[in-house]
Amino acid sequence: MKPKTSEEMFDHSGSSFGSFLDEEGIREDVESIAVKRVLAWQLKNAMRRRQKTKRAMARELRTSRSQLDRLLDPRNVSVSLDTITRAARVLGKRVVIRIADAKVGRVERAAVSKARSRKALSTRAIRSSRLSRSVSRRAV
Repeated sequence: MKPKTSEEMFDHSGSSFGSFLDEEGIREDVESIAVKRVLAWQLKNAMRRRQKTKRAMARELRTSRSQLDRLLDPRNVSVSLDTITRAARVLGKRVVIRIADAKVGRVERAAVSKARSRKALSTRAIRSSRLSRSVSRRAV
């Protein structure tokens, strides 16, 4: 990869990390590596909690230890969903995949967060009013 010259340099100050990744054209690569790192970390932790060795895990998956190493390698993104779900099943887990909107702005996130907190407050208010009514009934 050729280093950029000073003419090609871009001032990224004030921009978001997402916009930087878009401008560099590497967002998809970075996101896939991040997802794989999380999956590998979760599988390793589940193996540790269940005290499973790589050898035992590979035997239960009916695969080779080198294939399991590829699955647990955080940089290797070319692992099939079938392999990931089989490994999760062996560890007593399941894989949940969700597709989200690509562009959720801060304003929208803040509105969702505010709506959730309002709902939580109203739920607490309803519970406390029910509790106070039941307490007042007992006092009589």
